[in-house]
Amino acid sequence: MAKILIVDDEAHVRFTLAEVLSDAGHQVIAASGGAEALRLADDELDAVISDLAMPGMDGLELLAALRQRDASLPVLLLTARGSERVAVQAMKAGAYDYLVKPFDIDEIVHALGRAVEARLLRREQRRRLAERGLDRPIVGDAPALRRVLDMAARIADRELPVLVLGETGTGKELIAGLLHAGSRRARGPLVRFNCAAIPEQLADSELFGHARGAFTGASAARRGYFAQADGGTLVLDEIAELPLAIQAKLLRALQSGEIQPLGARVEKVDVRVVACTHRDLRAEVAAGRFREDLYYRLAVLELRVPPLRERREDIPVLADSFARRYAARFGLESVQLAPELVASLVARPWPGNVRELENCMARLVALSSDGRIGSEALAESATVGPGNLRAQVEAFERGLIEQALRAAGGNHSEAARRLATSRVTLLDKLKKHGLQGV
Repeated sequence: MAKILIVDDEAHVRFTLAEVLSDAGHQVIAASGGAEALRLADDELDAVISDLAMPGMDGLELLAALRQRDASLPVLLLTARGSERVAVQAMKAGAYDYLVKPFDIDEIVHALGRAVEARLLRREQRRRLAERGLDRPIVGDAPALRRVLDMAARIADRELPVLVLGETGTGKELIAGLLHAGSRRARGPLVRFNCAAIPEQLADSELFGHARGAFTGASAARRGYFAQADGGTLVLDEIAELPLAIQAKLLRALQSGEIQPLGARVEKVDVRVVACTHRDLRAEVAAGRFREDLYYRLAVLELRVPPLRERREDIPVLADSFARRYAARFGLESVQLAPELVASLVARPWPGNVRELENCMARLVALSSDGRIGSEALAESATVGPGNLRAQVEAFERGLIEQALRAAGGNHSEAARRLATSRVTLLDKLKKHGLQGV
């Protein structure tokens, strides 16, 4: 099903097309002219069918306005017989196709189907390409996740702020990374700033920078995160935790593209901001903890990342992916998850979402002995406290290092190669485990 906008000043044409396309399974909205069409157009549109000759804003003007918003949105133009030359000009201007009135219903349905399919294919290719730019893949194919990924692909190229919402551990940072990787800023820097990790008195300097001598202890000038992200994307994690005083400066930066480091002059920056939070920002605004004007500035485009309980069909593939990742990290040749274990994982509530599942799989793999993990391992791992688990993981790591050193005849470089790590890292591990003399 696609979302289609029909634009025609003749009511019977709008009605006919709406009936036909609705019967074909599409969601249809209609406008009587170009100005109304621009008001109705949103980021969920898949295609537009517009008359070419309309009073006020005609089809060519509407085409130009729509392409400014989204150059990949297919626009099909309806033209009266004898106006084919104008229609060809429209094609050169970016129209996907044109159809001559009186039109054939089957021809319109077929042309529209091709347009929507081409758009979805381009979006999927762009998303796949963007995912390759991430430091880790986005795993899963549940409809709830697919909707978010599709929307992220649609809006990645929009030069507008994005607000990414979702519970803790859902993977908001991955979606933010996907937005950057799929945008025209992908070659620019991707900078992350955790608003909850910096004390209020340091947040101003961290975000916007400072000049040398701007305050006691400022022995050198520092470029803030905004300046570091110039030409790229700045991801503001836990935006709800940003102090109110700094929110005002952030609003100015978003509105004017200007920042003022402490003790320095105003600077121009070109930064796209993606904000992430697990909190309800509307409730934060109502409670006076978050600026309303900043909220509306950040929430021009919103994405909600689904919790794991809304995408349970992805749990088996996520669990397998995490198990293989940690098996490789711990030097295990293979790992196998028993069917009853997978069933138990699917049935769990996972309040910590994907992050909790990942931590669970890391624990299970670290405690496994023969590479096969059954459902009983869940109960066993639950009795292992954090300190106890850390000790077991460190003992497991020490054993792997000793084994690699024996196989390499004590040669540190060869042992590092066998462990798929650097010699420097291996030497650090030897020191950590008291194996310097080995």
